[in-house]
Amino acid sequence: MPKKNVAVVMGGYSSEYQISVKSGKVVCENLNKQLYNVFPIHILEEKWVYVREDAKEIPVDKSDFSIEINHDKVKFDVVFNAIHGHPGEDGLLLAYFELLGIPHTSDTSYKMALTFNKRDCLSVLTPYGIPHAQSIYVNKGEKIDFQNIANTLGFPCFVKANRAGSSFGVTKAYTIDDLPQALENAFKEDQEVLIEAFLDGTEVSVGAITHKGNVTILPITEIVSENDFFDFEAKYLGKSQEITPARITPEQEKAVREIAEKTYRALGMKGFTRSEYIFKNGIPHLLEVNTVPGMTTESILPQQARQAGITLDELFGEAVENALKKQ
Repeated sequence: MPKKNVAVVMGGYSSEYQISVKSGKVVCENLNKQLYNVFPIHILEEKWVYVREDAKEIPVDKSDFSIEINHDKVKFDVVFNAIHGHPGEDGLLLAYFELLGIPHTSDTSYKMALTFNKRDCLSVLTPYGIPHAQSIYVNKGEKIDFQNIANTLGFPCFVKANRAGSSFGVTKAYTIDDLPQALENAFKEDQEVLIEAFLDGTEVSVGAITHKGNVTILPITEIVSENDFFDFEAKYLGKSQEITPARITPEQEKAVREIAEKTYRALGMKGFTRSEYIFKNGIPHLLEVNTVPGMTTESILPQQARQAGITLDELFGEAVENALKKQ
């Protein structure tokens, strides 16, 4: 049986592109070369290119998402999506693959767009009884009532870019005077901003995957940040402890597993997700759902998979095979 051609797309157009390239490289290194021909494809605003092992770049033909090697056209059987942020995690690039009929490892373009938009995702999940922090939404250019934010949410509160990841555009505001700068920071990443009440409690990260045909909740990770919250430095520069399994009670573990699975099923998700929760009065409150979680060696989902006895070869290979079956 001939090997399948797998395009591992990485990079993207957002502040997360460097993290995405690291994730993509880990995926390329761990996909089974006996089963797949693996092609690292860098999707950047200025170019779409296949980057060979000798670092030579071959342009991608956007009309059919193909490349040319030694005068032969190479098409891809499947795409492994490792792009965090725009245009991979927000569904735009996936809509392009869907139009071309190329299967990919993520959920549908619509589901990806929905989950990437924190505001819309929480709105959809609210009727399912998924607890989350009280919040206020603001758009760039509109008049902002700072006193209403203070009265409604109190301090500290979190000001977040609505459609961004890796904690870009997130500020913890302690007073009403912090809000203008926090909003300016968030508006650099997105035109829409979500302002949430602070939840003081244990933070956990929960991976959910489709494994052997079933929704599987991976071992839970407790997040202990050295910084004021789980920001970029804490996530990627070693300024946090990520403890798997989390130091929570059996009751807490049962509750967060149930809510994580309920969230995955309520959204009708496929593929990888990693959701963050904070316990308030023993109840896990959802912060956000990540549909292209980090795949670097220090990332949480690979740590959880290892704890569950799932190798990266198996984790990534199963994602490719599930995508091919969806076709």
